[in-house]
Amino acid sequence: MVTEGKYTDIIGKKVHVIVDRPAGSYHPRNHGIFYSINYGYIEDIIAGDGSGQDVYIIGQDNPLETFDGIVIAVYHRTNDVEDKWIVAKEGSDFSDEEIMKNIHFVEQFFEGYLCR
Repeated sequence: MVTEGKYTDIIGKKVHVIVDRPAGSYHPRNHGIFYSINYGYIEDIIAGDGSGQDVYIIGQDNPLETFDGIVIAVYHRTNDVEDKWIVAKEGSDFSDEEIMKNIHFVEQFFEGYLCR
């Protein structure tokens, strides 16, 4: 399910991401989860879990330490307290299917939908 119009204050926002799980790494506590894309957080925005807002970075295959980009979508989890922001290089365009394919490695364990 893709919902248009939700998160309009977030989508299109420029953000600075600190990458704490670079592409090619494993989850620090669950070694069965392999990060095929860069994953990190936005330090100055607090998410529903009380930590920095979590972010998937798509379109950047090399492991990163930080990344400046644009929020292109939000994955709204319906069975968790936090949403995941999808960030890409400014000017990038990814289909809903491409986004879902990129984040499936973690989001397969949750229920939710993509917001554009």
